Amino acid sequence: MNKTSDPAVAPPAREHVRIFDTTLRDGEQSPGFSMSRPQKLHMAHALAELGVDVLEAGFPQASEGDFEAVHAIAKELRGPVIAGLARAQIGDIDACVRALEPAQKKRIHIFLATSPLHRRHKLNMSREQVIETGIKAIRHARQYCDDIEFSAEDAIRTEPEFLIEVLSTMIEAGATTVNVPDTVGYTTPEEIYALFSRLKREVRGIDKVILSSHCHNDLGLGVANSVAAVAVGARQVECTINGIGERAGNAALEEIVMALRTRADRFNVETGIRTPLLYPTARLLANVTGSTIPRNKAIVGENAFAHESGIHQHGMLKNRETYEIMRPEDVGVEKTQLVLGKHSGKHALRDRLKSLGYEVDDAQVEEIFPRFKALADKKKEVFDSDLDALVLGQDPAALGPWTLEQMHATSHLGGGASASVRLRHEDGRSVGETEGSLGDGPVHAMLRAIERATGTTLDISDFQIRSLSYGADAQGRATLTVNHGERELIGRGVSTDIVEATAFAALEVVNRIERIKLGQALPLVAKSA
Repeated sequence: MNKTSDPAVAPPAREHVRIFDTTLRDGEQSPGFSMSRPQKLHMAHALAELGVDVLEAGFPQASEGDFEAVHAIAKELRGPVIAGLARAQIGDIDACVRALEPAQKKRIHIFLATSPLHRRHKLNMSREQVIETGIKAIRHARQYCDDIEFSAEDAIRTEPEFLIEVLSTMIEAGATTVNVPDTVGYTTPEEIYALFSRLKREVRGIDKVILSSHCHNDLGLGVANSVAAVAVGARQVECTINGIGERAGNAALEEIVMALRTRADRFNVETGIRTPLLYPTARLLANVTGSTIPRNKAIVGENAFAHESGIHQHGMLKNRETYEIMRPEDVGVEKTQLVLGKHSGKHALRDRLKSLGYEVDDAQVEEIFPRFKALADKKKEVFDSDLDALVLGQDPAALGPWTLEQMHATSHLGGGASASVRLRHEDGRSVGETEGSLGDGPVHAMLRAIERATGTTLDISDFQIRSLSYGADAQGRATLTVNHGERELIGRGVSTDIVEATAFAALEVVNRIERIKLGQALPLVAKSA
């Protein structure tokens, strides 16, 4: 890093690091993440909006479906370079040429294994044959495309002197980007730094092309290895959203981007990624593939900007930078969450009560806090409806006014569903439906049934179902987020039946709305003079 101690001298301009996204190729080919063509198109548009420089759309020769998906993406997308993967074989390259034909900007990405293990056991080739095969492939591809990337598969386990010769030869043959993959996630940051330093010194023509890294995560070092490569001169990083990919996955795009941004003082580089779109893009991929993002996942996990420890919450209330090195808004998360649980303290409790409309003084917090702690010891998390009950002096488990007495939901062959409920109000009324409410599915129908029975329309902004355990009798938690005026209300329900869990979550929100209308969830606790 070039630095200067003279304040009158402007710091060097930050170099651009290209983000090569392979979510739709390396990520999609791994178990559990397969996508249909419409799903790949949906993700491709999101990745283009995110600002990736290169989007690897697939492996056209792998199947007719993959060819069609690459062709569709090449036809529809404008902005990023669209890349197709090919082995160092004429048939693969020709398939790429046809699939990428409508692309505004295109790249043929050719890979060829170079390590002794792969040469001996997979390719049955000598060193000379590997080089000859690579030259032939690149020259053929250059007849149709000026942007050619060459990847030395299993480069990290390749003899350094042979790797240097391979990359030098491929640059001479016409490659414009040379990629050095850690195909099996074997290297360490120190090793990759040393290797890339040597490549920068000894590969002929390296200053005329882009040097790229592609790190897998088998030892959990994918991101660390990627940023180490950037530190020594890699100006393209290959990665995937949420780190999906073969085996333990690839280096995660969102983690690399935010590491380079947060530690710009260390790396002095920039990317073209629109970081506020990181969280929604990660959530979109999770929804498309049906995969759950771990709570503790860096950058986009639920806990990435959540705090429960009382000491941490106190610090956050004083100054966010005490325990957060990034702003949640910078990655697309609305705000930091102070999760109330058994580790929370009085400062966080008072802050949450204030956000719910309760003005409380020190004496009132002292009175509520022991009951809050007793409840938190019984539950993993204390929710807003629980706090309403504590302030009102009621049992959180019995807080109404509506309770569910009976429910029924039916799915219809050919599509659609119906649902009916019977509810009891604390004033003694019992309401229900003789005819079921209709919906696109049983969950949708149940929500409509509760709306009709209570006379409350729910403006739902988010709905999530999460499994809390495993097996046929696993419990699921439904979380419903509803806009009500200028407030955001969250309801949660747990059951082995997701429709019932949804009903509990919806009823929790309806009850809070009704208490707000009755004035019970407004500042009932007067602030002392």
